[in-house]
Amino acid sequence: MNSEKPNNRAEILALNSDEANVGTSCKIMVGAFVGEGVILNRSVVIEPNATVLGQETHERTPTVIGAGVRIGAGAVIYAGVTIGAGAVVRPGTVVTRSVPPTAIVEGNPATIVGYVDTERDIDSLGKAGSRAGNSTVEHTPVRDVTVHHFPVIQDLRGNLTVGEFEKQIPFVPQRYFMVFGVPNREVRGEHAHHLCHQFLICVRGSCAVVADDGVKRFEIDLDTPSKGLYLPPMTWGIQYKYTPDALLLVFASHHYDAGDYIRNYDQFLAEVKRG
Repeated sequence: MNSEKPNNRAEILALNSDEANVGTSCKIMVGAFVGEGVILNRSVVIEPNATVLGQETHERTPTVIGAGVRIGAGAVIYAGVTIGAGAVVRPGTVVTRSVPPTAIVEGNPATIVGYVDTERDIDSLGKAGSRAGNSTVEHTPVRDVTVHHFPVIQDLRGNLTVGEFEKQIPFVPQRYFMVFGVPNREVRGEHAHHLCHQFLICVRGSCAVVADDGVKRFEIDLDTPSKGLYLPPMTWGIQYKYTPDALLLVFASHHYDAGDYIRNYDQFLAEVKRG
């Protein structure tokens, strides 16, 4: 627990309560409420008048707030929800479903609007571009993740864009899949691969993709069929902000293998650390 003396009544009640499990260095500000059975991991900040509801019985799933989470003033966290480590709940947000690590949520009900410490603009970073055939490749801040811009051939009969595997895209695909009909508030991906390479193109509509190598995080909008994103193995990938008409096409270097997936972000970070 925080060795500093609590400076308001809400903090005194939470830190001395046997009903909540409070980690070290947590800050619970005036007027905040933390319910029975809630688990607060280390360095959680709960701003004034926020409410974190607990379960009425220990037989149900507890409410878990991950390390380093910040819950904004007046926010409400429903019972049984898990807020992933490093996430930010903006003031007044109502969280009815679990939130992934490092996500930023707002609204009622909560919607993911971004991710913490995520860079977006390649040009402002001064990243060098290169040529691969007649396409342009931009290097992102995330290890080996690249954005590919393919040529567009315009014609009165209809436009065409084309890319070549091995020559412009650094692997030969063994599988493809398409994602479509995703409600705007839903998040897809949220995993990494041990061995599989992926290449993503949003052939209709748009979506945002977050690539994370365990050290840096980058987000890009896939909003034209002439733009693609290469995700090498050991890259945590997230897709969200789907438009209603979005159709995401993903090429994969390997056949489906459930054992190749890393679906837990903490496990991913541990494997990155081990090298």
